[in-house]
Amino acid sequence: MINPLNEDGEIRLFNDIDIEYASFLASSAAMALSNTKLIGQMDNLFKSLARSIATAIDNKSPYTGKHCDRVPEIAMMITEVAMHAQKGVFKDFDLNAEQWQEMELAALLHDCGKVSTPVHVIDKATKLETIFDRVELVSGRFIELKKDKEIDFLKLKVQLIQDGREDEIRLHEHRLKAELEQLDSDIEFIRKCNIGAEFMAKDDQQRVENIAQYQIKNALGLYEDILTADEVRNLSVSRGTLNDDERKIINDHIVITLKMLNELDYPKHLKNIPDIAGSHHERMDGKGYPRGLTGDKISVQAKIIGIADIFEALTAMDRPYKKGKTLSESIRILGYMKEEGHIDADLFHLFIEEKIYMIYANKYLAPYQIDEVDHNEIPGFTPLVPAAIQAPALKKKAS
Repeated sequence: MINPLNEDGEIRLFNDIDIEYASFLASSAAMALSNTKLIGQMDNLFKSLARSIATAIDNKSPYTGKHCDRVPEIAMMITEVAMHAQKGVFKDFDLNAEQWQEMELAALLHDCGKVSTPVHVIDKATKLETIFDRVELVSGRFIELKKDKEIDFLKLKVQLIQDGREDEIRLHEHRLKAELEQLDSDIEFIRKCNIGAEFMAKDDQQRVENIAQYQIKNALGLYEDILTADEVRNLSVSRGTLNDDERKIINDHIVITLKMLNELDYPKHLKNIPDIAGSHHERMDGKGYPRGLTGDKISVQAKIIGIADIFEALTAMDRPYKKGKTLSESIRILGYMKEEGHIDADLFHLFIEEKIYMIYANKYLAPYQIDEVDHNEIPGFTPLVPAAIQAPALKKKAS
């Protein structure tokens, strides 16, 4: 502090008013510094809390153990590249420091509603899995049915010998052999269907229903279908392992996400977190969920998280029902989704044109997944420059 001067420009002593004013300034400065520090601490606390929720969800299931960690990483990669676009749709897209923080937190919390999703649904590795995989129960019934047929044949064989009709035994042996081979084929078919790795055709669904009608004796000696109605329903799932009820439970996580996030009292610069995080399952054609928003009603940030969520799921190596897809497979699927109005066309083009996928792949994907991606072969994508001279996007740090 500089000493005060009198009217003649000479140094004078501090008077009571000077001291009181200086004390007020010092107190105000200290308060401002404390408030700034407190705001910083609150921001860090909120971010740490968001990370802890994401960590809890990731650790809830061994099959989605990195999803809540990697989706934000992909999302922020896309955001960063979009912010540095010099031309095109995103040349005016920019986020200030507060908006960047809002986007980062929304990405971290995009699946927070999964804290309420039952583990046995998240972890359902096969169509017949509940607490355990019921395919072994079905297999046991087939073994029992085969033994019953063998016993019936032996009883018949004894009767034929007693009746002096040994010449008919060979015919029944061939019939038994064919029946047992058919049962072996059927149980192998059931095991294959149970995995749920491929799309299930109508003919295969009909075969399940036909197999279900085989009759076995229960503990009371009464005949019943070899497959229950619930087993037929689950085995007939056309894609993946989840039936309609389980799919609804999974989809409801976004409703819970919106409910959880809307209950928080946000500072002004974070007020859009619920809308951003809660809209990443919406589609451009309005067929998404939970609100059925069309593309013009969905924020750029939510669209970014949507693409990040899908790409991470396609390439993830920790799913129980599939291994991680290669880059070319994953990007081809994204291309079809763009053509179908599922994801934003402009962000899809940015993701491909700037090779954001390669930045992520080099950091997280296994060597077998990083194959050549021919931009000319991607559905719904037209390269702006020849594929041979496309340069990968530079990773820049947002200010």
